[in-house]
Amino acid sequence: MSWLHDILAGGGVGLVAGLASGFTGTSPGGGLVIFSVLLLGTEQHVAQGTSLITQLPPTGLAGIRRYWQSGNRSPLQWIAWIGLGFLIGGAGGGYAATAVSDSVLQWTYVVYLLALVALLILRGDRKDGSDEAGEREHLHWLPLLLIGTLAGFSSGFMGIGGGLAITVGLAAGFRVPQHQAQLVSLVFSVIPTNLPAAWIYWSKGLMVGWPAIIGILAGLWVGTDLGPRMANGVSRAMLRRAMIALVSLMALYMIYKALS
Repeated sequence: MSWLHDILAGGGVGLVAGLASGFTGTSPGGGLVIFSVLLLGTEQHVAQGTSLITQLPPTGLAGIRRYWQSGNRSPLQWIAWIGLGFLIGGAGGGYAATAVSDSVLQWTYVVYLLALVALLILRGDRKDGSDEAGEREHLHWLPLLLIGTLAGFSSGFMGIGGGLAITVGLAAGFRVPQHQAQLVSLVFSVIPTNLPAAWIYWSKGLMVGWPAIIGILAGLWVGTDLGPRMANGVSRAMLRRAMIALVSLMALYMIYKALS
């Protein structure tokens, strides 16, 4: 009955990662990597490959709908430029990851997460009066492309999915309101921009078995619907603090894994 254990464990991984993803508006990659290592006992490369492969189906659709129903919008030009950068960075990150050791990946993961925490802490809460729609629409294409490239590279190299980079880049770097930044990030959980990176891991057999993947996908569908329901009921400041706490815990766990 090992297949049943794998389905249930995968379901737990997907549910927790989906809840975290939906609540903080990031792609579920970071949670999938952490909990694949923790609950499924996988090595770092396999956890990252599993994360990328299970993010290909559009499991974040329910979450997008929840944010959209609450009045948040995602300008199409943002999606286009970030998506282009994501494709470029994703392929490069995937090839780079297969050339380094688990230890290098783990410490890179830690540094990356700590850098995102620092950006979130340094970014002050924005006052409601400055959140006018016109100001949010006109971001220059170059920073959007750079955010997408960084998100794609982090997705390919660390299996995170890029959602953290997108959310933090928009919210902390360009003062986009937290709920809107989270919606943009979730949009990329239903667009298969990480396909090049996922194919690289797939071709090298760096993934868990299919029963666990089925369980993860089922958990993601449920979690990414419940998470946004909770997020829409709290303030921007609370969401930012929740993201800081989540990313900090992820970084602490990866430090423990890298040292053990």
